[in-house]
Amino acid sequence: MCRWAGYIGAPIYLSDILSAPEPSLIEQSRAADEGKASLNGDGFGIAWYGKRAEPGLYKDAHPAWSDVNLRSFANQVQSHLFLAHVRASTGTAISRNNCHPFVVDNWSFMHNGLIGGFEQVRKKADMLIPDALYKHRKGATNSEAFFLNALGQGLDNNPREAIAKTVKLFEQLSPITPHLRLSITFSDGKKLYAVRYASDRWAPSIYYRRHKRKDSWAIVSKPFDENHNGWTKMESNSFCTFDQKDVFIQKLI
Repeated sequence: MCRWAGYIGAPIYLSDILSAPEPSLIEQSRAADEGKASLNGDGFGIAWYGKRAEPGLYKDAHPAWSDVNLRSFANQVQSHLFLAHVRASTGTAISRNNCHPFVVDNWSFMHNGLIGGFEQVRKKADMLIPDALYKHRKGATNSEAFFLNALGQGLDNNPREAIAKTVKLFEQLSPITPHLRLSITFSDGKKLYAVRYASDRWAPSIYYRRHKRKDSWAIVSKPFDENHNGWTKMESNSFCTFDQKDVFIQKLI
């Protein structure tokens, strides 16, 4: 299972989440808990928003802790909205195209979890991606297929409804149990969204809290501190919308 973090609020250095906290996301890439994999060394990625609608994207297939440029990059770049991910592959190749976040136009997306038996239905999942979006299918992961299908279900117009429709679609496609376990976060460059869901009782964890200031939020798969001080754990079957002022929580399905 992977680890990820999202942020929205007053501009901060990426390092405030990637490397400064204890345990930071980079540290979690080689010593994670609350998941099946303690080592998340199959790649990493960052999508960050600035003055343009489309996010910047930096990702690679080697471990986050071994990237000699990552800490320097994170110490220099500031952003008001970004997503960061460290990957533990569930079967697909270790390659840059399979690393999260995935980006299409102004949207960025990342995922932790599984789709039961996805290798058996990958062709069917790909065939459901609209023709206009299929050019963005660069890798082979279930996460990218889920994202592109969600865009096809109307993510631009109604994010909660699009994710709910995509969840139902992939539950129907999945040939084995558990059909679906997911924790995802994604953004259109204006708001940050997080979803926690599972077909059984074991939805991967998501936590959130204010980050230093009242106009900022951090959303993570695992808290930055050992005592989990101030973090709220999202309930399963939740769809959360974050802006700088508040969080709005709905049931997903």
